[in-house]
Amino acid sequence: MKPVFRMGMSPDFYSEAKGKFEHVLEQEMRGVAGLEFGPMPPQPGKLATPEALNQFDAICSIALKIRPESLRGVDRLALVARWGVGYDMIDVDALTAADIALTITPNAVRRPVAEAILTLVLALLKNLLPLDRLTRAGGWRGDLTRLGRNIPGHVLGSVGCGNIAREMFRLARPLGFARLIACDPNVRQEEVADLGVEMVDMETVFRESDFVTVNTLLNTQTRGLVGAAQFALMKPTAYFINTARGPIVQYEALAAALREKRIAGAGIDVFPSEPPPKDDPLLGMDNVIVTPHALAWTDEIMHDNGVEACRNVLAVARGETPGGVVNREVLARPGFQKKLAKWRNTE
Repeated sequence: MKPVFRMGMSPDFYSEAKGKFEHVLEQEMRGVAGLEFGPMPPQPGKLATPEALNQFDAICSIALKIRPESLRGVDRLALVARWGVGYDMIDVDALTAADIALTITPNAVRRPVAEAILTLVLALLKNLLPLDRLTRAGGWRGDLTRLGRNIPGHVLGSVGCGNIAREMFRLARPLGFARLIACDPNVRQEEVADLGVEMVDMETVFRESDFVTVNTLLNTQTRGLVGAAQFALMKPTAYFINTARGPIVQYEALAAALREKRIAGAGIDVFPSEPPPKDDPLLGMDNVIVTPHALAWTDEIMHDNGVEACRNVLAVARGETPGGVVNREVLARPGFQKKLAKWRNTE
């Protein structure tokens, strides 16, 4: 008898993304022979349990934590398909050891996040929130204490120069920035020359940029990467923007730089703890724009993330190698190949 391929949706879809993902599941998965999908059981603290994971051949996840203890005795699961590109909540080595592939959705995320970054750049440059507050309070342009600025003459910098940063630079280049600069130990100058990007060291990015943007993964190398030493290099007129992951930045150092007006302001979409506590210092600062790790959440990103993740799942359900695999070494492991063969050989 033909086995059923079961896909589970992490519980946070039904709280954080309710009403935003269901249509993609219907579009991509409904009616596929031999496939069932539905919610995973509740996972306390968003930490996956072995009992839950072993009920499925694949799971789709927003921010489910998967640690080594989550995988003890798990022999059925073949795929964790992230709706997004960050995977700091997942122990990749543990997945590989358990013969489980991890996939992400870089094509879906690239444009929306790049647009989100530039939204913060423009909002900060043009004093959007102070102008809004002034107008709501009954003030008018004669009451302005400072004017906005134009883009030409300004330097846009990035910590990291991967998928999202390159899209940001591609969109930004026609706007007239004086320079586009980035630091990334894994990127050579010739790889980004066509975008007009100069590869420099991190100190140069912080010292010479008018907008420092963070576009790197969170891992052991980047945790706490940006701290007081880097903020001390920034111009007092410069802005800091983080749409990547909160723990990349030493948060107290950022708060101090903003509180003491050593930098002009910031646009922050990500926090060390999400959602941030009500007494988070940034929430009371008038030189900061804060958003709930959702500035890039558009109709398009929800649709395209879903399509890319679901198609990765469907590839495994056909016994094929999925796209967007993070831990590519798992593809050669006999245990993973055995899982694929189970579905490839099914009549």
